[in-house]
Amino acid sequence: MEYKVKIDAFEGPLDLLLHLIKKFEIDIYDIPVAEITDQYLDFIHHMQKLELNIASEYLLMAATLIAMKSRMLLPRPELSTGEENDTYEDPEQAREALMQQLIDYRKFKDAAATLKNNEQARLQLFAKPASDLTAYEHNDLKNMPLSGRATVGDMVRAFQRLLLRVKLEKPLNTKIDRQILPIGQQMTSVMQKLKTADHALSFKNICPYPDRTHLIVTFLALLELMKMNAIVCLQKDNFDDILINLGEGADHFEAGENSFNY
Repeated sequence: MEYKVKIDAFEGPLDLLLHLIKKFEIDIYDIPVAEITDQYLDFIHHMQKLELNIASEYLLMAATLIAMKSRMLLPRPELSTGEENDTYEDPEQAREALMQQLIDYRKFKDAAATLKNNEQARLQLFAKPASDLTAYEHNDLKNMPLSGRATVGDMVRAFQRLLLRVKLEKPLNTKIDRQILPIGQQMTSVMQKLKTADHALSFKNICPYPDRTHLIVTFLALLELMKMNAIVCLQKDNFDDILINLGEGADHFEAGENSFNY
């Protein structure tokens, strides 16, 4: 059988140097040029033995490391006072330049990894498709099928959510005043609101009261109006807002047949 050897794929010489620094636990802020050069050349020779194509940028980095190592091993030329040698490159400065390149490259590589992880996490999310609201464009709610009408259970759940919203929005310090609010008065108020609006009102808009007493009385008034068929409460899907519109019995209510002791 053919013997296959797999090596890590690197995106460039800086990526290879970061791999060697991590593998041999080398301090990136204090790179031993001689050691990292030997490890880098060993890897290049290993690639040559496997007959892999080596890009010119890897060979250029190898030549740069060898030049840096040679300068650090050779004694620094002595210059007379005031004399400058433009052909001499300080190996410490070259080492610090390489160190800064590796630090910058690591920052960009970490940022790229973070963006890739965010992309993978975002691929696991699925957006809800847009809902069809054409049924509400002309407020033609009277023609909605009976299956879309809200039940008493739907009304109770909507009332519970409304109580929770009022509880969260009410101030910490409140003053309790006793008020007597007849249910019949609220029934008339609801019918007047619907007649004035001339379109369906949401359950939240029909109960904008800040205290619990008004909410309970208004809720009971809505139930009585539903029983009289003076109003129709509609809910398209579960947990959607309940829409309230005038029912077939609205004319009888206006004619004075709501004379009950509420």
